[in-house]
Amino acid sequence: MESISIHIDDVSKTYANGEGISNISLSVKRGELVGLIGPDGAGKTTILRIITTLLLADKGMAMVEGFDCHKQYKNVRRIIGYMPGRFSLYQDLTVEENLKFFATIFGTTIEENYELIRPIYSQIEPFKNRRAGALSGGMKQKLALSCSLIHKPSVLILDEPTTGVDAVSRREFWEMLKGIKEKDIAILVSTPYMDEASLCDRVALMQDGKIMQIGTPAHITSQFAHTLYSVKSENMYAILKSLRTYPLVHSVFPFGQKLHLTLKTGDAADAKHFLQTQGFEEVTIEQIVPNIEDCFMELMSSKKTEV
Repeated sequence: MESISIHIDDVSKTYANGEGISNISLSVKRGELVGLIGPDGAGKTTILRIITTLLLADKGMAMVEGFDCHKQYKNVRRIIGYMPGRFSLYQDLTVEENLKFFATIFGTTIEENYELIRPIYSQIEPFKNRRAGALSGGMKQKLALSCSLIHKPSVLILDEPTTGVDAVSRREFWEMLKGIKEKDIAILVSTPYMDEASLCDRVALMQDGKIMQIGTPAHITSQFAHTLYSVKSENMYAILKSLRTYPLVHSVFPFGQKLHLTLKTGDAADAKHFLQTQGFEEVTIEQIVPNIEDCFMELMSSKKTEV
């Protein structure tokens, strides 16, 4: 039987403005990387703060390695590593001083657990005497991750760790997470970037404080119920406006330099014929495989229809 490191069951939290999370249930196995995927305000941070004992749920149960996040919060805090959304280390301390400080808090040393952080910390160790406030975004990210791992936690919680970081640093960071989970550490990470979903073992798609769908990226994309087309031409904005008037269109959204299109009935030939009648001659329409963002948009459309 696979060991469950994080388990939350029917957890809800409501704020004074009415926002929060509702009836959230989720589990993360040891050595598994699970992503909370959704826009700002979806409830991702609220879930992470409840798990890290920084916030009390109104109802439901949250447990980490068998410890209750409310009643046994001291036990939970000893075994989790937490990297909040904002850089929260001491800006005036050097890289090495920050790391030593966090090691001391947990009664350990850099040397004792160096092997765990070595793949990450070795990249910034040449700058160990530089103040943390003077580091680049990518280096701050690596330092924060090293500090969250220095006490050798069994669970790692990361709140939008790649927000505001360049594309190269984002890729490097996810490679580092892959190495960490292979050390049998459970990882729960939140992100607003849909393209990062494919890098997770499982993802929970969130909106308005609820989980709309949860599963492996492959399972979620396999549930996409429509044939998806890519539409490309010179005047994309005009084509987008035109397609939104076409009665057979189920959905159409801009995706980079193309449009992603689904139809209620008919096929690509029907859509192309419609556009030609509207004066658009040079149009390419091809069937494509849906990604997580397509699935998220479809779930959002379904939700609005239900309402």
